[in-house]
Amino acid sequence: MLKACVAALGAAGLLAAFSAQALTADELIARNAAARGGLDKLEAIKTLKAEGKMRFIGGFGSIDLTFVQYKQAPDSIRTEATVQGLTQVQAWDGHEAWQISPFQGRRDPERISDDDAKSLADDAPIAGSLIGYKERGAQVEYLGTEDVDGTNAYKLKVAFKNGDVEFVYLDPDHYVEIRTVGQRKVRGTETEDITDYGDYERVDGVYFPFSIDTKTRGDGGEVVLTVDKAQANVPMDAALFAFPATPKSGH
Repeated sequence: MLKACVAALGAAGLLAAFSAQALTADELIARNAAARGGLDKLEAIKTLKAEGKMRFIGGFGSIDLTFVQYKQAPDSIRTEATVQGLTQVQAWDGHEAWQISPFQGRRDPERISDDDAKSLADDAPIAGSLIGYKERGAQVEYLGTEDVDGTNAYKLKVAFKNGDVEFVYLDPDHYVEIRTVGQRKVRGTETEDITDYGDYERVDGVYFPFSIDTKTRGDGGEVVLTVDKAQANVPMDAALFAFPATPKSGH
């Protein structure tokens, strides 16, 4: 009887391992889309506005801000972070990135270098890096499973067209993103951001994470976002994301 039980357990383990290996990247992405509400509903969301609280944590301590983030398909993003009447802006319009940095004493918009723009471009797609990856010229590879804080998560590698790499970890039961690890080269230096996702809530029939915690390896600090409110398909003008035009001087 003992041998039979051991054999059965061994067979079950082999079957589970085989099932995990038998999955493909596209099958996992399809399950992810279905779990989040369905591909049709994901693709129907053309804009997304999120509002909430942001906390920066670093060697200086921590600072709390409010934030508003705008996203517009296919790949535009703008984030505003405000504290004590000052608002920092970072935006990407699908072609170039820019920012306003009043906390550093720079109140005029300035363009961001191509290297620094990469993280904005990577974060811009509304549904994340997996949905529609082929249309964006990326490649996705399934790498098996890996432990994420006690969860044996599915691991996918996303190779972006701009050279960045992101590892996406899906919950084995619900197939939603629980972690991403983004790797990119900025001014010749390799950087790595680890982002954990939680508190999924439905917006127009689609589940989005309302808790987003990003840590940068080394001394890059930590950013914690808590979404209080999100709205889909809010009217947005393309000018919201574009580098502000210089006002013409009067004559």
